[in-house]
Amino acid sequence: MADQTPIPSPIHDIALAEALSSRYLAYALSTITSRSLPDVRDGLKPVHRRLLYAMRQLRLDPNSGFKKSARIVGDVIGKFHPHGDQSVYDALVRLAQDFAQRYPLVDGQGNFGNVDGDNAAAMRYTETRLTRVAELLLAGIDQDTVDFRETYDGEDREPVVLPGAFPNLLANGASGIAVGMATNIPPHNIGEICDALLHLVKAPKARVETLVEHLPGPDFPTGGVLVEPRDAILQAYATGRGSFRLRARWAKEDIGRGQWCIVVTEIPYQVAKSRLIEKLAELVVERKLPWLADVRDESAEDIRIVLEPKSRSVDPAQLMETLFRQTDLEVRIGLNMTVLAGGKIPGVMNLRDVLQAYLDHRHEVLTRKSRHRLAEIERRLEILDGFLVAFLNLDKIIKIIREEDEPKAKLCRAFSLSDVQAEAILNMRLRQLRRLEEAEIRGEHKTLTAEAKGLRALLKDEKARWRAVGDEITEIKREFGPKTALGRRRTTLAEAPVVAELSVEAMVEREPLTVICSDKGWIRAMRGHVADDGKTTYKEGDRGRFWLHAETTDKLILFATSGRFFTLQADRLPRGRGQGEPVKLLVDLGEGEDVVALFVHRPGRKLLVAATDGKGFLVEEDQVLAQTRAGKQILNVAPGVEAKVCAAAEGDTVACVGDNHKLLLFPLSDVPTMARGRGVTLQKYRDGGLGDAKVFAKRDGLSWRLGERVRTETDLEPWLGHRAGAGRLPPRGFSKANRFDA
Repeated sequence: MADQTPIPSPIHDIALAEALSSRYLAYALSTITSRSLPDVRDGLKPVHRRLLYAMRQLRLDPNSGFKKSARIVGDVIGKFHPHGDQSVYDALVRLAQDFAQRYPLVDGQGNFGNVDGDNAAAMRYTETRLTRVAELLLAGIDQDTVDFRETYDGEDREPVVLPGAFPNLLANGASGIAVGMATNIPPHNIGEICDALLHLVKAPKARVETLVEHLPGPDFPTGGVLVEPRDAILQAYATGRGSFRLRARWAKEDIGRGQWCIVVTEIPYQVAKSRLIEKLAELVVERKLPWLADVRDESAEDIRIVLEPKSRSVDPAQLMETLFRQTDLEVRIGLNMTVLAGGKIPGVMNLRDVLQAYLDHRHEVLTRKSRHRLAEIERRLEILDGFLVAFLNLDKIIKIIREEDEPKAKLCRAFSLSDVQAEAILNMRLRQLRRLEEAEIRGEHKTLTAEAKGLRALLKDEKARWRAVGDEITEIKREFGPKTALGRRRTTLAEAPVVAELSVEAMVEREPLTVICSDKGWIRAMRGHVADDGKTTYKEGDRGRFWLHAETTDKLILFATSGRFFTLQADRLPRGRGQGEPVKLLVDLGEGEDVVALFVHRPGRKLLVAATDGKGFLVEEDQVLAQTRAGKQILNVAPGVEAKVCAAAEGDTVACVGDNHKLLLFPLSDVPTMARGRGVTLQKYRDGGLGDAKVFAKRDGLSWRLGERVRTETDLEPWLGHRAGAGRLPPRGFSKANRFDA
């Protein structure tokens, strides 16, 4: 009977939450360790490390020719990094951009983008090779200095980390976003990094405060001015988290005849110049930048952005302070030193931890390199010892080789040779039997013996190894330090600026306007402060009524016969050479409702409002501002009564004149201040109602206008009385229209 043993099912029951959790954890760890975070030892992410290693295999050293970027990208994605070719090419491009990398790792030939934010050319058009910095990162990789692992397909091997003779993590910085964590390390100056490393070698217990004396802050490839306070910088380096304020570098430039402009020569790191200028121009057009008239890009190879002020009386520092607040001329560069320790464990390190991790890596590289070299020397000395035996017994060895079927075993027994030595003698060429060759072998033997002795001493003496690490760092500083063009500091460290307190109004552009409103309620605004010369045109049968000088930032207050207040924004009034638009299109005036007063809002002022029945009160001007088109009801009017007066309460005496041609003066203190209502009686009438009212200073006398003439009465005793009185006939020459401004 056939075996009926059931075949195990490949399907297993598992809870959905458990399956999702395990798979998401695997994805997160893969993202953290294999994609997004740099290794603290060489400062590289896997894609960058694989790019450099692939270029080394193609022998693209700094002294060789260039190769197409497409060839390099193809090798990387085919052998080491199975991802999209565009993402790998983008990583290669960034390594070649001198405005993105403080010390570029790739030497590019062709279009690799620019500081304007333009993209690089396609990979088939660009060529690359390694730079000297990249060569140092790879130096000694064939000398067993680092571990190797199998590639993703098991067909090749790749380095786990690079030897890193150049402190790349701090020198070039890094940025990346993983699952649940991110990193952002700005670039620094290599000379200052070396100074901090050398100090840490001499004083392994040095504090972060001391190291910051040698490494005072980032050094960006695009320059700029770092204005972060020292305490904040120290705190950021001590915790591994923080941020730095970086500003553009600018200078005032005289252009003759008392005029000047501001020239920006360096912009903050990772700010696209074209986008910055577009933003500046956009804010100028929208009139959101005070005092700035124009912005121009005059850049060639160097950055030159010209900012033209509206007036030469503008303070350049205050103008730039405004721009720093509203544009990317000032940015905050984050510091988040989240890195992989040992290539496996993610975590936040402070400045001392990062420097110490690099030194430990270089110490391990030196130790492994020394052991590898010592092993090579010992193998070579073994062979040289065999050669010396051969020269001393040359005739016997030749005889054994000629006569014996198995000469190798015979040589080992006859002269106590090792298998390696016997094999080397058998492989020796005849030309090596000359006497001169023997002298060279003895010289090489002596040299290698001395070198082996030094290496053994080095491996036994930890202090000597640390001195050797320090010597390597000193050599890096000599090659890339401040005396070289590449090593000079580009970012200036400045004191934290004293920020000028700018009012909200100062942040908005002001332009003079002339507001005109006609008898029939047509309103318009003209640019500039224009005098009423009588030449202004109106619609047929209409004439001018209100003529105001205002600014674009002003609010206008309109008082209507219904007792309602309306608010208009000066810069939103209709412009042009026409007659404007009806006020009714801007606010919701009712049928038959007319405009009583139109004036520029002045905060903190009081207004006297009154109706034709002679009742009124004082109201705070700030309280009458309306938020809607429907306005704000302040003065309540009875049926058949209309609002008549809205006058500024600037003085100490109220003057009322009725339709009956009676004038009454009384103290302003007799009028109450109210939020809304009908008010109190200002003047009593037997016939008619209130003609006009105003507030004036008694000491200056009562003035009224008749056409172009202004008359003033200083002897006011006959008309002084109490509120709600009837009054007396006004002085001779008073307006027969019963108005103070006829």
